[in-house]
Amino acid sequence: MPSTQTVSTGQSPVPWPDVWPISVDRYHSMIEAGILGPDDRVELLQGRLVEKMPKNPPHAVANRLIDIALAAAVPAGWTVTNQSPLTTADSEPEPDVMVFRGSLKDYLHRHPTPAEVPLVVETADSSLGRDRGIKRLLYAAAAVENYWIANLVDRQIEWYSRPVNGDYTEISFYLPGDEIPVVLGGNAAASIPVERLLP
Repeated sequence: MPSTQTVSTGQSPVPWPDVWPISVDRYHSMIEAGILGPDDRVELLQGRLVEKMPKNPPHAVANRLIDIALAAAVPAGWTVTNQSPLTTADSEPEPDVMVFRGSLKDYLHRHPTPAEVPLVVETADSSLGRDRGIKRLLYAAAAVENYWIANLVDRQIEWYSRPVNGDYTEISFYLPGDEIPVVLGGNAAASIPVERLLP
């Protein structure tokens, strides 16, 4: 059985170094102007351009396993994608895996927003500190309902839920042998054995 605990809210992120903040609109303009391209491994986090963490083979395998498992689990009307942008008020992270409402063609002219995204997943090995820190606070502040970390270091899925005042108030740990529910729009649409999500 998973273990669940309540966590305190209002935790402050680690202070950013003294860098020039960038708005989401300016970030989009830089992409449209060709200043940033697909070979630039950066994402916009809390108004700052941050280098993406490199992905080793276990990380890449885990991403694909999660993508396949979620795609098989979600009902009609939902889409699973990987490493696609999610637009928030001050950020545009690219979660390893994301579930959003509707189809791909619904987003030809914009990226999904948190109101349309009930679940984001980050796969973590060397990025575990960032995923538990900056990424957690970013998704909570945007009111993404459910945030999973596929923790390859400890071989567990960490499920953060109930965002309140910029942080998640509940965390559950799912280990091999457990099944984790896939909650979409407040309803459990399916459950997935943790073994299918970890390499």
